[in-house]
Amino acid sequence: MKSGALYLLAIAASAVPTVAAAHPSVAVVMDSRGNVFYSDLSRVWMIAPDGTKSIAVPGVHTHELHLDPDGTLYGEHVWYEGEQTDKWGYRVWKRSPQGTITTVIPATTGFITGYSFVRDRTGTMYWAERRKSIDIRKRKSGGPITVHSRGPFRDVRWMISNPDGVLYLIDAGDLKKILPSGKVITIAPKIASRSITRFNVGERHAVMGLWLDRAGNVYAAVYGAGVVKRVTPAGVVTAVARSRLPWSPTGGMVAPDGSMWILETTLTNAVRVKRIGRDGTVKAF
Repeated sequence: MKSGALYLLAIAASAVPTVAAAHPSVAVVMDSRGNVFYSDLSRVWMIAPDGTKSIAVPGVHTHELHLDPDGTLYGEHVWYEGEQTDKWGYRVWKRSPQGTITTVIPATTGFITGYSFVRDRTGTMYWAERRKSIDIRKRKSGGPITVHSRGPFRDVRWMISNPDGVLYLIDAGDLKKILPSGKVITIAPKIASRSITRFNVGERHAVMGLWLDRAGNVYAAVYGAGVVKRVTPAGVVTAVARSRLPWSPTGGMVAPDGSMWILETTLTNAVRVKRIGRDGTVKAF
């Protein structure tokens, strides 16, 4: 996943609206108790291990989520005031494992800067920032902001980090890896694709969320083709799940039991989560 600031700036600057102009959520996360959290852009839902569904965080327009090891959930609330003022705003919230919701960053005009939901096990944050060029920046917990990698990059979209600080991101349709040293490796060029049934998905939004499994495989929600692709550490690409119209994947995760949870949305912005068990059984929530 990538920083919401750069993502929203890219959307706002786009002259041609696309299906992805509603900024679908890209994150599905699970805590140590087996609770699953996802956003439908109006609230954050929680699915308990027994399948019970409830609202975890009401009234938030959230695209990305992060879970700390202790089970604290983080997310943002983003809004646009309208054409009269043409102003964007945001705040950052967190939810304790007990359900208490508090503010991390109060309501602020503009886009999120110097803060990210892409983090490694040390709490270091990573995001893409566009100045004269696109840089990947990082901030260690309580430390200053530094440049992590200068690429070069062309059009950085969503990003994810593994616990050791190895980053994976989509850059102009290519899946790239950034080592802790800052070195960039392209592991799956042209992973983005679009199907004729999703012809009005813009090229920049063809790939949405990324996630990992314990074996080091990377999964990409190829929104433009309605498919989830798995990329091995050696760069072998395989389609492992498909969404039937009107649904298309925007994010997901692999649970500790090996099941895959896929976040899906429709052209009318309906949202659901689909669980695919290791035995192939499918259940939608």
